Amino acid sequence: MANIVFNISLGRLAYYAGLPLTNDALIMVPIETSGIVNDATMRDYDDLSTLLAGASNEQTTMGRKTLASVTSAVDDTNDRWNIDSADITWTAASGNAISAVVICYDPDTTTGTDSDLIPLTKHDVTMTPDGSDFTLTIADFVRSSSAA
Repeated sequence: MANIVFNISLGRLAYYAGLPLTNDALIMVPIETSGIVNDATMRDYDDLSTLLAGASNEQTTMGRKTLASVTSAVDDTNDRWNIDSADITWTAASGNAISAVVICYDPDTTTGTDSDLIPLTKHDVTMTPDGSDFTLTIADFVRSSSAA
């Protein structure tokens, strides 16, 4: 489950997770332990380029992953919206330790830059790559509900 939802994405999660455009996707970006900023600072970044221009570093050895089998559905029983995807696996993971992953919305995977990627959620993940496969289990990466 998400530790923070970026301010830029509040109220937009269900739309972005619905992947309404032809070439859009949700992209998971691993963030290194070294230099990671606190949640209060991170949530104010409006695009991935700005996030990475700050103190936080992308763990590029493991690489970004595109989320597959994304589902976005209302849950009337629990009065919320559930957004889920298939688990992510990094094969023979190596490089620097990570402390988080950020899921971003990419409106067009065929063009663009990091300034086009909208950060949606940040998830605390502690992992030191050691050459073995690493699977990140995703169970509803975000649930959105309103307080009654």
